[in-house]
Amino acid sequence: MNERTGSSPDGGLHIELAKALLARPSPDALAAEMARRGSVDVEFYSPHLIDLQQPHERDELYVVMRGNGVLSVGPVEHRFVTGDVLFVPAKAEHRFTTFSADFATWVIFYGPAGGERTIS
Repeated sequence: MNERTGSSPDGGLHIELAKALLARPSPDALAAEMARRGSVDVEFYSPHLIDLQQPHERDELYVVMRGNGVLSVGPVEHRFVTGDVLFVPAKAEHRFTTFSADFATWVIFYGPAGGERTIS
C-alpha cells in the first residue's frame, strides 16, 4: 500500500484529506501529486496569496475541499464554496483570482492532451 495515497495493488484508492493537507508539491510544481492511474492524475492544490498556474494540456476538474473564492475561466467568473466542483477545458486560460486563506482543492486531470472530444 502506498502510504501517501492509500492505494493498494488491487487497484483501490483512498486519499485522506488530512494527508493531502500535509503534502507538499515538488519544487517544480504548484500542486502535490497524490495519485496517477491511466489517464487520470489526482493532485492537491492550495495556493498561497496568488494563483500562478498556466493553461493545461488536459481537461481538469476541481473539487473544492475548503474555502471559497472566484475561478476565472477566460472572461467568465465562477464563484465557488466548499463542496463545489469546477470544470476547466484543456488549454483554457484560468486561475483562482480571489480565494480565502484556507482554500484547498483536489485537481483531477483526465483524458488526452487537447481535451476530450466534444460530441454534438
